Amino acid sequence: MSTARPGRPRLHEPRRPGDTARAEILDAAAELFSIRGFTSTTTRRIADAVGIRQASLYNHFATKNDILVALLDDTIAPTIEFDTSIGDGVPAAVHLCALAWFDAAQLSAGRWNLGALYTLPELREEPFVEFRERRRRLAQRYRNLAVAVLGVDDPRADLPFRLVESVIGIRADSPRVDAGLPEVLAVAALRVLGVDDPDIVQRARALAHPPRAPFR
Repeated sequence: MSTARPGRPRLHEPRRPGDTARAEILDAAAELFSIRGFTSTTTRRIADAVGIRQASLYNHFATKNDILVALLDDTIAPTIEFDTSIGDGVPAAVHLCALAWFDAAQLSAGRWNLGALYTLPELREEPFVEFRERRRRLAQRYRNLAVAVLGVDDPRADLPFRLVESVIGIRADSPRVDAGLPEVLAVAALRVLGVDDPDIVQRARALAHPPRAPFR
């Protein structure tokens, strides 16, 4: 990722959600990338949406690619941190259910459906190699937990990750996501593996704290 200069203090009243100019830029870019597309959105248009000069935007992000990388990272970094925070002694079924619950909540929480950006053709390019690898490792983490639940390598092991990412398509079809959807998908991630145990779900609920607000 390119290195931007330190951001300057804001000289305007914020137009968009966020405690910092960086957060406002990310919110504006998220909206424009989601609605207009990545290629059609310029840094000038992002700056205009925030109410700052284009040169001021470059104090926070050196390139448009860096903005997209930051947005993409916000879709998976909290989930990876959450997964790491779960102790080794937690049974695989509980761990998987909690991970799916948290991840689905994370994908549901933002103002914009950033998971839809995963299909951008630009993500095949070099600036996004690290993001692609992190997402691949997250998918593998789901698979490893599913195999541990099943006790054997099985085609079903790939389904929990896909179930969670169905949030992206659901958000694309509907402007509002039911607050209970993360729990529904977490339970479905177990049932698709042949597990239907309320005690496991209850333990997972205790682990799956709400995700942090995006763009902080």
